[in-house]
Amino acid sequence: MPSKPEMRIQELHLTLPPAPKPVAVYKTAIKIGNRLLVSGHGPWKEDKTQITGRVGKDLTLEEGKQAARQVGLAILATVKETLGSLDKVVRLVKTLGMVNSTPEFLDHPKVINGFSELMKDVFGDDAGVGTRSAVGFVALPGNIAVEVECEFLVQD
Repeated sequence: MPSKPEMRIQELHLTLPPAPKPVAVYKTAIKIGNRLLVSGHGPWKEDKTQITGRVGKDLTLEEGKQAARQVGLAILATVKETLGSLDKVVRLVKTLGMVNSTPEFLDHPKVINGFSELMKDVFGDDAGVGTRSAVGFVALPGNIAVEVECEFLVQD
């Protein structure tokens, strides 16, 4: 039997940053029935700063991937704050990963794997893998390295 997500966080020795607060006019997450829609999150760290820079210029592919993983931790913090427990997540449904990159950089899916691999580690091989798009942008707000928005199926 797979471990529950809250237990997996401990087993993986993960530390969630503080759940980010909106920086404009939006909600970080909205629960509608058994769906949790999560707004775009940046790579928030525990010290409330973000990983910035363009992949392919300021950051390597591996550094971009680590930024995407950090976005995943921030999203987990928001999900936990919104639902009260990560154990209420049934599955990840959809991910949109946006990479701040140079026009020449073409490995956006490999960067977003940092997010996707974390979700798989926390929620399992089935529930942690959903549909996904990974695209490049010439700029993201505040020069953040990666932004991800996603949708989860959750228990009522």
